[in-house]
Amino acid sequence: MLNPGDKAPDFDLPTDTGRVSLAGLKGKNVVLYFYPKDDTTGCTSQALQFSAEVEEFAKAGAVVIGVSKDSAASHGKFRKKHDLTVELGSDTLGETVEAYGSWVEKSMYGRKYMGIDRSTFLIDRDGVVREIWRKVKVPGHVKAVLKAAQGLKA
Repeated sequence: MLNPGDKAPDFDLPTDTGRVSLAGLKGKNVVLYFYPKDDTTGCTSQALQFSAEVEEFAKAGAVVIGVSKDSAASHGKFRKKHDLTVELGSDTLGETVEAYGSWVEKSMYGRKYMGIDRSTFLIDRDGVVREIWRKVKVPGHVKAVLKAAQGLKA
């Protein structure tokens, strides 16, 4: 399980516009958030809120990347449908999701299953995890992450 102060696991994921990797973002602060599924209510709300603040994150020297197990093509449709401005990485094999400890057992209506924990990681420009939010509730979350990102050295 990752903790603040740990080196962030590297990732290199396809997107609907190319690829995104932690190594490629060296020197920038990174907000990496994991979400369960494209175009579902909570995930859409979260993506819209991050997109609305993408310029504020940029002023704080941070790049926002959402990751789910959906395909890059699905991400492209999701971004286009909702005019999203955040980058969306496709982790169809779940390797990055697992590396960040966001693949967890969930329970719905008494049925247990594995799924993505809605979670966010704030990674500094040196690749060190500075803050972690797990079991995220969407309302107010983006503002809390933005405040933390603004506290990092750009």
